[in-house]
Amino acid sequence: MMPSSLDLLRAEDLRVVLDSEAGLVTALDGIRLAIDRGETFALVGESGCGKSMTALALMRLLPENGRIAEGSVSLDGEDLLALPEAKMRERRGGRIGIIFQDPSTSLNPVLRVGDQIVETIRTHTPLRGQAAVQKAIEWLRLVGIPEPERRIGSYPFQLSGGQKQRVMIAIALAAEPDLLIADEPTTALDVTIQAQILELLRSLQERLGMGMLLITHDLGVVKQMAHRVALMYAGQIVEVAQAEEFFLHPRHPYAQQLFQALPEAVRRDEPLATIRGTVPPLTTLFTGCRFAERCDHVMERCAHTLPPTIETSPSHLVRCLLYAPGAPGILPAGLVAEPRALPQGRTAAPESKAAAATLLEVRDLKVYFPIRAGLLRRVRGHVKAVDGVSFTVAEGRTLALVGESGCGKTTTGKALLQLLRGQAEIRGEMRLLGKPLNRLEGADLHAARREIQIIFQDPFASLDPRMRVLDILEEGMIALRPEFDAQARRARLDLLLDQVGLRQDVMARYPHEFSGGQRQRIAIARALAVGPRLIVCDEPTSALDVSVQAQILNLLKTLQGDLGVAFLFITHNIGVVEYLADDVAVMQAGKIVEYGPADQVLYSSYHEYTKTLLGAVPRIKTSRQHQTGALVIP
Repeated sequence: MMPSSLDLLRAEDLRVVLDSEAGLVTALDGIRLAIDRGETFALVGESGCGKSMTALALMRLLPENGRIAEGSVSLDGEDLLALPEAKMRERRGGRIGIIFQDPSTSLNPVLRVGDQIVETIRTHTPLRGQAAVQKAIEWLRLVGIPEPERRIGSYPFQLSGGQKQRVMIAIALAAEPDLLIADEPTTALDVTIQAQILELLRSLQERLGMGMLLITHDLGVVKQMAHRVALMYAGQIVEVAQAEEFFLHPRHPYAQQLFQALPEAVRRDEPLATIRGTVPPLTTLFTGCRFAERCDHVMERCAHTLPPTIETSPSHLVRCLLYAPGAPGILPAGLVAEPRALPQGRTAAPESKAAAATLLEVRDLKVYFPIRAGLLRRVRGHVKAVDGVSFTVAEGRTLALVGESGCGKTTTGKALLQLLRGQAEIRGEMRLLGKPLNRLEGADLHAARREIQIIFQDPFASLDPRMRVLDILEEGMIALRPEFDAQARRARLDLLLDQVGLRQDVMARYPHEFSGGQRQRIAIARALAVGPRLIVCDEPTSALDVSVQAQILNLLKTLQGDLGVAFLFITHNIGVVEYLADDVAVMQAGKIVEYGPADQVLYSSYHEYTKTLLGAVPRIKTSRQHQTGALVIP
């Protein structure tokens, strides 16, 4: 990477180590990157590869057990590692802004969001008093917060996850920095708000000449935003290229396997490609290629030869022995260059699934939350979270429920599970196997809970950290399947763990000892333990890497084929919908506005909202089949 007079930020041979009980962790090993003014440089890779650690090292915000062992970081030629902490604080927030991945832990819970934005404005700009407050309101409006004059006085706990993320973006941009580090800036946002935020970042970049380090696992966002892309694996950058070149001709086996794992419509009749194994522990003293154990093209020399960084074409660098002089051959390029067309005449689902009997029937479901005010907390009105939705789910089929945050998707799922009784006024009919769910009580309701379970969005939050996996999996069986004795429960759990791809020894461990994908597998096993006919999946893959997402989607599809379980799949990931869903219902403001077979809704939508939603999805490639016949609900 040759020096450039345009470089805004440059990191050379950056090596970061962390002290741990397992030994010295080399979190970053020889990172080299340069970001120009006005350039978006994307850093992609699986969780644990070092992306966020790179951002923290550049900002000098490493944890107490971490330190920069080697290397340099410069901003406009100024050595950031040599600055005293007082000077570095001026650079943070002023010249370098950062959007952290988790706004819930990054925002101060005891300060109003307006105070937190104003603090940045007062610290790093000349604005004071009411002028600073008005600027904060302007930033809230720019990032898409409704009623910013009122929301500026809200505390973080009063905002949704997507709204908190937008507040974080406002704080990072409030001082109009020269460099913005965006660590998964759109993860908690639905696609329409994501599109607005990305457009805002683009326009600010053009106006300010701002450089941007974009850290994300969403390759669609990278394709849309990035000028250059760096792929990280196990603490190293293994490929760097111009964005167009990276997507047309990915060179590293890791990059190619990531693309093959992406869900899309043309792959729905086949399992997604997965990357076997996991990222190696970074306490390892590597003597060969770090990806060798997971590589489909591994050679004998990969185990004992450190791969050099090789320039395969101008501005395209790859760290792989397959491209070294004298190598037996290079990998084929252009794996994602041309989209495949959907097979002509293919229906949304096989005929056997289409003819399945109705399992769940929802008619005119309404969920109204009371608004209470005054000393006596009398009801002054209602929030119509769900306002008259109707749909059916057949046995062994998947209905995807899509829409923006706050449209009522999760509330619909919770209402089906009867989790909102006493909190909201619920009207309409919900019939599971012909039984009226909303009118069941006592033993009848208890029995119905065996037939419908839920997989929550965040497995870490939904698994009790004080319980071992065995107790977590047995809890539902003890409550809902009393006919199983301890021996029968253990036999069933042994079978379940095998079905979800986990070893038997996990039962003695706690949730914090697992990766995100493993925890989600445990959550799936817990839902399956009582033998349900229907599972509500609430964004079960949104927090997962592409490769882990592929494993979970393959698992869900296999379980559906083997067990005949039906899914109500709540998601904003259209790629997942294209791959998994048989039917799609589009929600807006508590109502279903379009409903029908997946191919018809996704590729021949009639409703303007559906078109807007689909148009906002960042795509790597397009492979749509145009059909007609989706039902538009006025």
